[in-house]
Amino acid sequence: MLDKTATQFSHISATDTPFKPGGLRDFFLYRDLGIAEATHGKVIAHLVKANMAPETGTGWHRHEADFQIVIMTKGWAKFMYEDKETLVQAGDVVHQRPGIRHYLFDYSPDMEYLEIVSPADFKTVDVEPVCAIPAPAPWK
Repeated sequence: MLDKTATQFSHISATDTPFKPGGLRDFFLYRDLGIAEATHGKVIAHLVKANMAPETGTGWHRHEADFQIVIMTKGWAKFMYEDKETLVQAGDVVHQRPGIRHYLFDYSPDMEYLEIVSPADFKTVDVEPVCAIPAPAPWK
């Protein structure tokens, strides 16, 4: 008998799940990787890529999550983590500790990253600014 609460096998092909708008941010496209369904909401994994130039970025926020990592697969992005500017480039991995206040304010046109978060239905909460944000560079 199949256990309906156990983590399931999942295989998602690129043709089955294209990048789509409608995620957390209008200026990104998202590709669902089927992990939330396979883990019954314990974990979500999606690819995120730039859809348009950053105008104001994400704004200061934090996530109500137990675990979150960002793995930059293409391009680069600039974040403020609390009061520290951090350049995240292709190949870099960032563990965003629970509750860290952050702001993604600049990224390359080819930026793409894998984001893995637990639980899948994590919340995003706007927070008061921590510090001033540098202006994004013009897209080339």
